[in-house]
Amino acid sequence: MPPTTVSPPWSYTLQLPHDPRAPGIARVTLRAVLATYGLAELVPTAELLAAEMLNNAHCHTDGPYALRLRHTSPKGIRVAVWDSDPQIPPGFGRPGIPPAPPADAESGRGLHLVQACADSWGAYPLRAARDGKLLWAELGGGPPKVRVPHLD
Repeated sequence: MPPTTVSPPWSYTLQLPHDPRAPGIARVTLRAVLATYGLAELVPTAELLAAEMLNNAHCHTDGPYALRLRHTSPKGIRVAVWDSDPQIPPGFGRPGIPPAPPADAESGRGLHLVQACADSWGAYPLRAARDGKLLWAELGGGPPKVRVPHLD
């Protein structure tokens, strides 16, 4: 019988400045981390989830933000984004899907994408209002709920 190997739980946090290049750097980091742990099949969906949450942090705050990746099971991860604004986006922290934006709207689809692609998602404010919030989405390693294109 081959020896059993146990992967210890892991987590990564990438601190990001409020810079338009930061979301791209975070996505490159996400791809590298998942490839390192043999989770490359999660990259397209995880990258889409991260991109939506990072874009929210970049567009709606003036301060730094962070990408957090955490191992949740042998084939599962949690993708989370912290930012300094304690306000949770409408619908993100509560069940249900907010109304779809008009077809010609240039924003407002991020939460719909997160809910369509993640196995679970949520948000919570951190201890003190000045500490901001954390938005998160989990992927369990099963087949993707929605086929997503690779982001460059």
